[in-house]
Amino acid sequence: MLPYVIATLGSAGATCKASTCNNSTKDYCYSARIRSTVLQGLPFGGVPTVLALDFMCFLALLFVFSILRKVAWDYGRLALVTDADSVASALHSDNHDRYERLTSVSSSVDFDQRDNGFCSWLTAIFRIKDDEIRDKCGGDAVHYLSFQRHIIGLLVAVGVLSVGIVLPVNFSGDLLENNAYSFGRTTIANLNSGNNLLWLHTSFAFLYLLLTVYSMRRHTSKMRYKEDDLVKRTLFINGISKYAEPEKIKKHFEEAYANCTVLEARPCYDVARLMFLDAERKKAERGRIYFTNLQSKENTPSMINPKPCGHLCCCVIRGCEEVEAIEYYTKLEEKLKDDYKREKEKVNEKPLGMAFVTFHNETITAIILKDFNACKCQGCACRGEPRASSCSESLHVSNWTVSYAPDPQNVYWEHLSIRGFIWWIRCLVINVVLFILLFFLTTPAIIITTMDKFNVTKPVEYLNNPIITQFFPTLLLWCFSALLPTIVYYSAFFEAHWTRSGENRTTMHKCYTFLIFMVLLLPSLGLSSLDVFFRWLFDKKFLAEAAVRFECVFLPDNGAFFVNYVIASAFIGNAMDLLRIPGLLMYMIRLCLARSAAERRNVKRHQAYEFQFGAAYAWMMCVFTVVMTYSITCPIIVPFGLMYMLLKHLVDRYNLYYAYLPAKLDKKIHSGAVNQVVAAPILCLFWLLFFSTVRTGFLAPTSMFTFVVLVITIVICLCHVCFGHFKYLSAHNYKIDHTEVDAIESRQNGRPATNLPAPKSAKYIAQVLQDSSPEGEATESEEQGSQDEELINADGMNDTDFQSCEDSLIENEIHQ
Repeated sequence: MLPYVIATLGSAGATCKASTCNNSTKDYCYSARIRSTVLQGLPFGGVPTVLALDFMCFLALLFVFSILRKVAWDYGRLALVTDADSVASALHSDNHDRYERLTSVSSSVDFDQRDNGFCSWLTAIFRIKDDEIRDKCGGDAVHYLSFQRHIIGLLVAVGVLSVGIVLPVNFSGDLLENNAYSFGRTTIANLNSGNNLLWLHTSFAFLYLLLTVYSMRRHTSKMRYKEDDLVKRTLFINGISKYAEPEKIKKHFEEAYANCTVLEARPCYDVARLMFLDAERKKAERGRIYFTNLQSKENTPSMINPKPCGHLCCCVIRGCEEVEAIEYYTKLEEKLKDDYKREKEKVNEKPLGMAFVTFHNETITAIILKDFNACKCQGCACRGEPRASSCSESLHVSNWTVSYAPDPQNVYWEHLSIRGFIWWIRCLVINVVLFILLFFLTTPAIIITTMDKFNVTKPVEYLNNPIITQFFPTLLLWCFSALLPTIVYYSAFFEAHWTRSGENRTTMHKCYTFLIFMVLLLPSLGLSSLDVFFRWLFDKKFLAEAAVRFECVFLPDNGAFFVNYVIASAFIGNAMDLLRIPGLLMYMIRLCLARSAAERRNVKRHQAYEFQFGAAYAWMMCVFTVVMTYSITCPIIVPFGLMYMLLKHLVDRYNLYYAYLPAKLDKKIHSGAVNQVVAAPILCLFWLLFFSTVRTGFLAPTSMFTFVVLVITIVICLCHVCFGHFKYLSAHNYKIDHTEVDAIESRQNGRPATNLPAPKSAKYIAQVLQDSSPEGEATESEEQGSQDEELINADGMNDTDFQSCEDSLIENEIHQ
C-alpha cells in the first residue's frame, strides 16, 4: 500500500510546479488553523517575536518561582522535608539509603550553605554531582539524566551539520522570494527539484540515523544497571489456589525440581483498605502527638475546627464549633486503630491467588521459569507442561503464570486486588473513553477552532497587533499541548497497574504516540483531528488529495510553526515544569482542607511524589522527534531544540533532587525510551521521501534511494523489537551487574559485607503487613513526637535551618 500511495503522490506531484502548488495549497493547509495567525506572513515566520516574548516570560516565571521557593511553605524543596514518619521507620531498618533524602534535619545541614539565598538554587543545580543524585534519587534518575546528556550531544552534532552545511545549501536555492526576512529561504522548499544538492539532504538523513543509534549505544554501554540478587532469585506466580499454604508451595518446588531450596513463599493478600486505614491512623497519631507536645510547652489546650477548611472560618456557626485538639485526635486515633485491627485480622481471609517465591540461587530460578514458559506441542495443542509433584493438583499448577518478580519497591501492593477480568474491563472502558475523547479533540488546533466559534479569541484579533496575535495562538497551542497529554497520563494511572514500571511504560508509549499525532503529524498535514485524518485516509478522493496534503509539510512557513512551538516548549514549558503549577494548586487545596496546624504539617510532608519518568520521557522525546524530523527540511529548528534539551536537563536535575521522591523502576522503561528515540530519524527519512516524491516523482533516484534506506531501517527495527534479531545493530548495549544489594551498600559505606537479614523494604510483603501492631509502635511514636517537639521548640534551631516559613506560620496562628 505504501509504495502505491507514494508512486501516486509522485505522479501527481511531478506534474505540479513548486510555486503553483504552494499557492494553491496554502489556504487548504492553513484551514486546520482557522483564525490563527501563527503561519501567516510575519517577518521570518514570527520566530524573533516569539523568541523575545517567550524569553521574557521565562525570566518572569523564574522570578516567581524564586519567590514561591522562599515563602510558599517549602514548595521548592518538598522532597527534603517530606514524611518524617518514613525517616523514623528507616532508622529501625538496615536500609538507610532509601530514606536518606527524606530527613529535613539532615538535609538542612547539607544544603545550609548551598541553598540559602534568593537565587542560590540556580548555582546549586550545577554543583549537584551524579553521585549525589544516585545516593539521593536512585539509579533510575542517573540513567534518565545520562539519556538527556547523550541526546544533547547528538543535537550538538546534528546542529553543526544542519546549520553549518544544510542551511547554506538551502540558502543557495532561488525558488522562493529573495528577501532577507523570508523564512522560506532557510528551508528545503527553496531548492529546485532537479538540484543535485538534494542528494546531500538524503545522505545527511541517513547519517543522522547512524548518529542516533551510535549515541544511544554509547548511552546504554555506560549504564551499569544493578539488579538486586533477591529479584533474580524470586518468581511471581499468579493463578495459585487462593487458600494454598506457603509450606505446600515450598513442598511442590522441592519435590518437582532436584536440588531446589525454597527460602520463602509469600502469598499476596488484598491490603488496599488496610493501607488506607494505616495511613489515616498515622495521621491522627501524628496530630495527637503534635498537640500533646504543644500543650506541654504552652500549658494551654489547643482548639480546632474539625471540619474541612475549618481554620479558614472567621466566625463560629452551628455545626462548626471548635473542639479540644488532643481529645479529638485521641478519639479519631482510637476509632481508626480499632478499624485497623479488625481489617488486619480479616486480611488472611482475602488471598489473591498470587505469591512471591524466593529460591536459593539464580540457576534454579531460571530453570523453573523456562519450564513454565516453554511451549511444548503435542498434536494440535501447544502448552507448557511444568513438572508435577504430589501437590500439583491442589495448587492448580497447570493454571500458573510465572514470571520474574519486580523489585519490592516497584510493586503497587494496593493494586494487586484489581486483577483478571475486572482489570481488563476497567482498562478497556478507560481506553475506549479516552479514544472517543481524543478522536475528536486530537490537536490543540481543533480546540482553538472550537473556541473561535464562540468568539473567544476574536478580541485578540481586533487588537491587530502582530506581537500579540503571534504570541497568543502559540501560547494556547502549548497550553493545550500540556493539557491533553495529562488526560492520557491519568488514564494510565487509573488503569491500576501492578508495578510502577508498568505504569510508567504505558504512560510513555501512550503519551508519546498521542503527542506525535497531536504535535507533529496532523498539523504537518494540515489536519485537525484523528476524525479528519481517518476520513481523509479512507475517502475515495484520498489519492487525489494526497499530493496536496503532503505539500502542506513543505510550505515555506510550516517549519516556522514548529520552530515557534519548540521555542515555547523550551522557555514556557521548562519554566512551568519548574513551577509545577498543578502540584502547587493541589498543595494549596490540601493546605486549605487541612483541619489543624498538625495536618498542614502532615500535608507538607506528604506533598512530594515520585518522579514520573514515563510522562517525562514522552514529552521530551516528542520535542526531540519534532526537531529531528525537521532538522533537514528546516535546519534552523535544531539550535532551538538544543536549547530546549539544555534547559530541560537543568530543570530535571533540580526537580529530581529537590522536588520528587526516588522511584525504583526496572530497565524496561529506559530501554523503551531508547527504542522510541530511533523513531525520530526514521520520521526524518519519511519527510524527505515525501518531499522527493512530491517534487520529483517516486522513480527519481533520490526518492528510490530514500525509500530503500527507509524500508531497510524499518525492517531491521521491527525484527529487533519483535523478534530480537540484529542485536549488534541495535541501540542497546546494557551491562547488567548481578550483585547483591546488601554487599554493595556495605562496601559503599565502608563496612565489610555481612550476612544481615533482608531489610523491611527488601521483603516481598506489603509494608503495612511488616509493621508491628499499633501498640507496638510506641517507640516510633515517641521518636516522631520528639521530632515534632524539636520543631515546636524554636530555641534549639532557627528558621534558616529549614528555610521554611511554615513552622513560624503555624506558631503564629496558634498564639493568636
